[in-house]
Amino acid sequence: MKFGFIMFPTQQAIPPGDFGVLLEDRGFESLFMPDHTHIPAVTPERYDVLNLAPEFKNGMDAFVALGAIAQATTTLQIGTAVLLVTERDPIVTAKEVASVDVLSGGRMHFGVGPGWINQEMRNHGTNPDDRWRVMRERVEAMRQIWTHDIASYHGDFVNFDHVTSWPKPVRKPHPPILVAGNGPNVAKRVIAYGDEWIPMLRPGVLDDIAEFKKTARRPGSDEPLPVTLFGGELEDVDAYAAAGVDRVLFWVRPQDTARMTRTVDQIALHLGGRLG
Repeated sequence: MKFGFIMFPTQQAIPPGDFGVLLEDRGFESLFMPDHTHIPAVTPERYDVLNLAPEFKNGMDAFVALGAIAQATTTLQIGTAVLLVTERDPIVTAKEVASVDVLSGGRMHFGVGPGWINQEMRNHGTNPDDRWRVMRERVEAMRQIWTHDIASYHGDFVNFDHVTSWPKPVRKPHPPILVAGNGPNVAKRVIAYGDEWIPMLRPGVLDDIAEFKKTARRPGSDEPLPVTLFGGELEDVDAYAAAGVDRVLFWVRPQDTARMTRTVDQIALHLGGRLG
């Protein structure tokens, strides 16, 4: 099992590139960046968004942070956990993902989710009722851009003809797509347009992961699909391994360099020989 981290990069926290170097030096496998383009100041729904941790509002752009990490590290796997593609233009996002993959030499992982704050989606022109269909079309459209010199896509929410876009990703056919979600339809979504499942830690999720590993297969393949657990707890890594988790991402709050170094060293000490 592999171990990595998720952190909102903020102005007051350890710089993203330095954080990547710290994790690489300690033997961790990966560093993923979360995503919120903004947090609405007022929402008509019952979301207590004003009481979210400050980093949800103050976090830097995920791709800018990943570019810094890519240039500072050599082996660390990097990615989004998760990018809210319902709030991102697919043509622009395809170029950003490919650019980070090139800068990192093929180390990019593309975690995607639909979002959960309805007003945030509406501010980007997405109807929350359509979010899963929008996400699928945008991911499918990006796959066309990555894998074709001249790409076209025609859907209900994404529609373009004869698009050329470079660079193309280093990893072929494209960086792994990690599909988020904890609902009953997530396995179908992963199989339809993803490469891996990235559930959040929730009650019952280990049973869901064990079932997914037993039953989720691509047509014509007997190989289980990988699972990355978003927000794992250090004391439960043995249970995650037993359920079939392939990668655990520890969620950490933004901290300055000295405090983050102590936090990472404590986790590394606890994991001991599990680290690569």
